[in-house]
This record gives sequence, structure tokens and C-alpha cells, in this order.
Amino acid sequence: MILMLRKLGRTSLQRFWKMGHMFLFLLTALFGVVRPPYRLDNLLKQIVFIGIHSLFVIVLTAAFAGMVLALQGYYILSRFGSEGMVGPMVALAIVQELGPVLTALMVTGRAGSAMAGELGVMRIKEQIDALESMGINPLKYLIAPRVEASLITLPVLTAIFNVVGIFGGYLVAVQLLGMSSGTYWGGIESKLAAKDIYISVIKSFSFGLIVAWVCTYMGYFTTRGAEGVGRSITSAVVLTSVLVLIWDYFITSVML
Repeated sequence: MILMLRKLGRTSLQRFWKMGHMFLFLLTALFGVVRPPYRLDNLLKQIVFIGIHSLFVIVLTAAFAGMVLALQGYYILSRFGSEGMVGPMVALAIVQELGPVLTALMVTGRAGSAMAGELGVMRIKEQIDALESMGINPLKYLIAPRVEASLITLPVLTAIFNVVGIFGGYLVAVQLLGMSSGTYWGGIESKLAAKDIYISVIKSFSFGLIVAWVCTYMGYFTTRGAEGVGRSITSAVVLTSVLVLIWDYFITSVML
């Protein structure tokens, strides 16, 4: 019994220590974002890597998310004679929920895993140690541009997701199922408010911070060689996805 309590206590202390360590890492990275000198070329490189290279998967995911929402929504709402509400349903579901969440998950799978892997390889090849030995702050040079780029690109990618998703719903509801175009767009115009877009922006901004924070942390503190890189990538994707979904629940409950 005592051994079990000791083990439980040791595990709990290790968890709390890691949470504190991650939080300090985040604060240091954010300090690096606002502190000069500013490396615009490094920032642009990360924006291209996270934003432009993720664009195709975001557009593809958004189009099919909007199409399946419209298809499913039309058949459910038609049972109650409310198929005219398909447009607002698609728009609100995408703008408030699916747009920010699916964008964050897609970016985590593509760019977040790559960030963790790249930093992990740099760690095991001692390139990060070499930066420190040359007097270069690795957090400022490697982590801060990735955090800043993620904060910029996630809201932009989410906005693109929202627009493409709503057009995907239009293709199914109007072009495939024969719904009136005026009913679809008129319903969206009357029901979609500025607050809904505000919620989408706040969510995507906070998700961008989570993606950059967790993925860079896991990669930066990689250990155990090549095997450790694989573990860091897996841990980064899993932990980021779980935190995004948990944070989504809490921020939704506060903002609605």
C-alpha cells in the first residue's frame, strides 16, 4: 500500500514538474517573439511552411466537410419540414466549430509533426547545442518564429476553411439537392452574426498557440536518438490533438 502511494506521489510530482516546465517554455518562447532582433526572413519561411504548404489539405478537408454537413443536414431537417435552414446550419457549424478545430488538427498532422521531427533531429545531432555554444539563443532563433508563424497562419487558414466549407455546402444543397440559392444564402446572411466570426478567430488563434507550443516543446526536448524522434512526433500529435479538443470545449462553454 505504501509502495503504491509512493509510486502515485512520484508520478504526480513528475507530471506537475513537466506541466510547469512546459509552461516556462511557452513563456520564454513568447518573450522571444516580442524581443528584438526580429528575423523577418525566418518568420516568412515558417509562414510558408505552416500556411502555404497546408493550404491544399485545408481546402480539401473544408470542401468535403461542408458537403457532408449539407447532405446530412438536408435529410435530417427535411423530416421536420425545415430544410430551408440547411444554409445557416452549415455556416454556423463550420464557422463556430468545424473550421477552427479541423484546421488545427490538419495543421497538427502536417506541420506540427514536421516541426517536432525537425527539432528532434536537430537535438540528437547536437545542432541546438552548437547554437548555444555560439552564443545564439535557440528559443529565440528556432522556437519564436514557429510560434509567431502559427499564430498568424491558423486564423488565416481557418478563414479559408470557413469560406470553402460554406461553398461546399452550397454545391450539395443547391446544385445537387435542388434547394433555392436565395434560400441558402439568405438564411446564412440572416443567421450568421459577427459574434460567430469573432468566436472562430479567437479559437483559431488559441489553437495556433497550442499547436506551436506542444509540437516545438516535444521536438526541442527529444532524447534517446532516432527512436526518441519518432516518440516525440507521436507525442506531439496526440497531445496537441487532445489539448485542442479539451480547450475547444472550455472556450466554447465560455463564449457561447
